[in-house]
Amino acid sequence: MSGLGGLNKSQNGVVIGLVQLQLPVTETKADLTQQTEKVCEMVRKAKRFAAPIDLVVFPEYMLHGLSMSMDKEIMCDVDGPEVEAFKDVCRENDIWGCFSIMEYNPDGNPYNTGLIIDNKGEIKLNYRKLHPWVPVEPWEPGDVGLPVCEGPNGSKLGLAICHDGMFPEVSRELAYKGADIILRTAGYTAPIRHSWRITNQSNAFCNLAYTASVAMCGTDGTNDSMGEGMIVNFDGVPMVEGSNRPDEIITGEVRPDLVREARTDWAVENNMYQLGHRGYVAVEGGITDAPYTYMQDLQNGEYRLPWEDDVVHKDGGAYGFNKPRKK
Repeated sequence: MSGLGGLNKSQNGVVIGLVQLQLPVTETKADLTQQTEKVCEMVRKAKRFAAPIDLVVFPEYMLHGLSMSMDKEIMCDVDGPEVEAFKDVCRENDIWGCFSIMEYNPDGNPYNTGLIIDNKGEIKLNYRKLHPWVPVEPWEPGDVGLPVCEGPNGSKLGLAICHDGMFPEVSRELAYKGADIILRTAGYTAPIRHSWRITNQSNAFCNLAYTASVAMCGTDGTNDSMGEGMIVNFDGVPMVEGSNRPDEIITGEVRPDLVREARTDWAVENNMYQLGHRGYVAVEGGITDAPYTYMQDLQNGEYRLPWEDDVVHKDGGAYGFNKPRKK
């Protein structure tokens, strides 16, 4: 149930708009400024299109396109003019927004940064992509963990950026911190279509959370992004699905109160709880250990695959990038 695409908002609902933004070509500061205004106009369009809308979500690479350019001229700062424009448009339209920038980093490669701004124009979540899509992306790996924030109408929001969503651990961490809506922003192209769909669904079901995901859309003359915004219910069933039309806004309503109810009242498949309470039928309270070798090895800095020495791609050379700047 999505309230006819969010047109009918319930008392406890959160209406989300997913913007399948046309894939831009951004090469100069003037291009960046023009694309910033395009994004702001799409915020205004979303508010006109669905008056009850609470949160509008833009794809990864919404300003910069898919060139992977690290030109300082088109990098952004969190306190720069582009982000100020997003704050202003959220405030003016009484709407929350999720935005993407490539953030200048004086100490290394830029960060791939996601921001959630509330309807008062305040940044509520500032996240740097934890898992850049190697070997394709040159961005510095995130260094701020996986934050969550309070969202509209009593919701709690988490953000996974593109490739982050392919790691079950990322969505599990966001849900563990209380997120009942997990946003996923992406620049993916068509070859990832199947993986996109099944991970958006599994991330929802495995964590009893809504997932709301959107990719860039259309072509820049080289890359063809797929759009395909989708909202998935916490039981893993898609509620709303988009097409491949650039600049289409996919809308739907989610109910965080029903997520909270499921997390407390479900017995069968309440996996978030059961992960840390193994076998509570046989053992009082269940076993609360960490039986997984990979978790222990990661914690100890000893993560090593049985086929580690045979892995072919260990830097960005296959995609034309130089050796890493850092050890």
